Amino acid sequence: MNDLQTTPKIELLAPGGDIDAIKAAIIAGADAVYCGLDNFNARNRASNISFEQLVGVIRLAHQYECEIFLTLNIVILEQEFATLAKLLSKLVNTTLDGIIVQDIGMFNLVKKHFPTLDIHASTQLTTHNAGQIAFLKKLGASRVNLSRELNLREITELTAVSREHDILTEVFVHGSLCVAFSGLCYSTSASAGNSGNRGRCSQACREEYETTESGHNFPLNLKDNSAFFDLPALIEAGVYSFKIEGRIKGASYVHTVVDSFRKQIDGFIETGELLEDGERLYKVFNRDFSNAFLRGDLNQSMFIDNPRDNSKNHAIAKASSDNDSNRISVVQIQEVKQTLYQEKNELHDIVREKIQYLSIDKVELSLVFSGEEGSPLTLSIRTNDVSSHQSMAAKMIHTEGKCFTLKSSSLLSKSNKNAIDHDVLVKRFKSLGNADYELAKVDSTTLTAGLSVPFSDLTLLKNEASRLLNGAQALIPPVTLPKLKSHAKTTQSDAKSELSILICDEADIHLADVTKADIYFKLPDAYKRNCTKYIDFLADNPRLIPWFPAVLIGKDYDVAINILEKVVPPLIVTNNTGIAYRANQLGIKWIAGPFLNTTNSYALMAMKEEFDCSGAFISNELNRMQMKNIARPENFKLFYSIYHPILLMTSRQCFFQQSVGCEKPRIDNGCMLSCDKSTSITNVKGMSFAIDKQKAGYPSIYNEDQFMNMQVIHDLADLFDGFMIDLTNIGAGGRVSPDKVALIQQFEQLLAGDTKVEETLNAMVPESTDSQYHAGL
Repeated sequence: MNDLQTTPKIELLAPGGDIDAIKAAIIAGADAVYCGLDNFNARNRASNISFEQLVGVIRLAHQYECEIFLTLNIVILEQEFATLAKLLSKLVNTTLDGIIVQDIGMFNLVKKHFPTLDIHASTQLTTHNAGQIAFLKKLGASRVNLSRELNLREITELTAVSREHDILTEVFVHGSLCVAFSGLCYSTSASAGNSGNRGRCSQACREEYETTESGHNFPLNLKDNSAFFDLPALIEAGVYSFKIEGRIKGASYVHTVVDSFRKQIDGFIETGELLEDGERLYKVFNRDFSNAFLRGDLNQSMFIDNPRDNSKNHAIAKASSDNDSNRISVVQIQEVKQTLYQEKNELHDIVREKIQYLSIDKVELSLVFSGEEGSPLTLSIRTNDVSSHQSMAAKMIHTEGKCFTLKSSSLLSKSNKNAIDHDVLVKRFKSLGNADYELAKVDSTTLTAGLSVPFSDLTLLKNEASRLLNGAQALIPPVTLPKLKSHAKTTQSDAKSELSILICDEADIHLADVTKADIYFKLPDAYKRNCTKYIDFLADNPRLIPWFPAVLIGKDYDVAINILEKVVPPLIVTNNTGIAYRANQLGIKWIAGPFLNTTNSYALMAMKEEFDCSGAFISNELNRMQMKNIARPENFKLFYSIYHPILLMTSRQCFFQQSVGCEKPRIDNGCMLSCDKSTSITNVKGMSFAIDKQKAGYPSIYNEDQFMNMQVIHDLADLFDGFMIDLTNIGAGGRVSPDKVALIQQFEQLLAGDTKVEETLNAMVPESTDSQYHAGL
């Protein structure tokens, strides 16, 4: 027996994109399944389920001691909160085990109004440093999904931090890998109006591109993630939940992967050894496998020039390696393909046979009313027994029906006008037939005719019946959200919106001499260990407002925190919630940057109330109608970026190996600090994208057009305190950038009300677009 048997429970968390996949996960041994409804979830391409099906799924899963988590993992629009509150009001009266959340505003809503719901922080929050964990804990999260880009050492360190905050960690151990940091990919939002932050990712990273200089047609396509042989290390790291990706996969895929991991985990816990060879994972959809992120070895082998199913290629390669000559004939190849095809069909049939007897049908409910004059009205409630089994030969799971008897407090008396008859009882008690129960029978044959009790007694009987049917828990009444008050600007009402500028080059400090605008200085993504350069730099340039990036991992987060603690600036802008958490602790005023993707008033309220946030940039993914009703908290400033490069994605992996090639076989810390390449790739539709890597920055891809939105100044000047222009030149590639002093002067004139400069600005920035402002989310 292994000492690891004394460790806390290890959860195997499985995907469920439709009813069959959920059933397959349950019978394959998942400890929990995550699934989504028809709305508010990040997998619109999955079949998903209805609310009534969700209730049935929860009941079925609980029979097998399996939990159900509901994905509500998208950013929420202002006008959606009333509908969201109605859904949450229904969810609190189920036995749902948890919800998976991305939007900071939803955290605030649930914590205030639906505190019985357990909140899990989604992978879309790209949690990768200690401050973010503390931030999410304060928002109400009970667990966090750690970024897929982290290595074992980083996971171990963050899991230790999580324990200090009494928060669980989960890690993806199998399934598709995004080349971009989750939640920071805007590729299809900017190019096609389909935001991944709304569950409509069009998978630009899987697209075919014109052959690159290094000879690749799918330069952004990563192999699938699999930690099948790294489970001991993850257990040692203290990870609680092992999560499998795949909500757009079918039942046979889900069953195969979950069953494989179940056997691998149980075998290791029992013997201390890995007993499974993982070959079954290659018989269902895969793009080949890599654990390079986990190993911290970001090499070229992570990519594969085939975004489709690789199972046939693997089977052929395996058959070839088993042959003495390491080659097989065309006939043999066809035989291998046919065998694999038959195995897939057999697997499909086996899983279908296993799940066909699992039922999520509503429980039948019978009501029998009886009584005579001078006695109480008696209500006998009975639900039918529920049985499920994986097949006719498998062990049956049996849940006995419920049986209750209730009596009215008043006695039945004769009444000519208000006599209780069958129709009255059906009308009064039909609401007991809900998402969980099918009202099969209402029997009043043993109730003497012409009798009555006060209708208030009928209401009390119904409410008590509802409570008992709800596991002896009183139904929580629906929440109606109060109208949020939008406070006036902190500046005078007739004041114009102010301009601010973003720079990242020390050579641009002279711009402070030509403008009174606030100047943000973008700090790097990466640093040398114990770097103190920017402490002295910011101290020598007190006018510069530090701007912290979205991703700060490991030592880079430590250096950024040190800058914050040593400089103690009066104000910062941060795109990383870990920095926001520490700034709040230090009493430093902070503004939420545009990459926190703020889309609603509840997010503003959460940051203001929980972390004393001073202001926020509103998401550039929103259109005018989606922004105009956002309510400003008191003493709070709102900002919007009107000129910037359009970031499509940021990655921890190198984009140059697959595009123009690189002499280094893998990306390392030296690459992060010194590489400053740029190139472009063009997809087969003819759309080109700029690849840009700044020194001390993560590899990123940008739209070839610059974002420039002058219309918003006319539309929403009353909403925003300030508009920002980005003068960093990041993402420009080989294009010549406009003169920065001239740009500042033109935008200042525009904000002063001179619309004539719009023509000048369009001429200065000929390759620009504001399509996101019109498309919205």
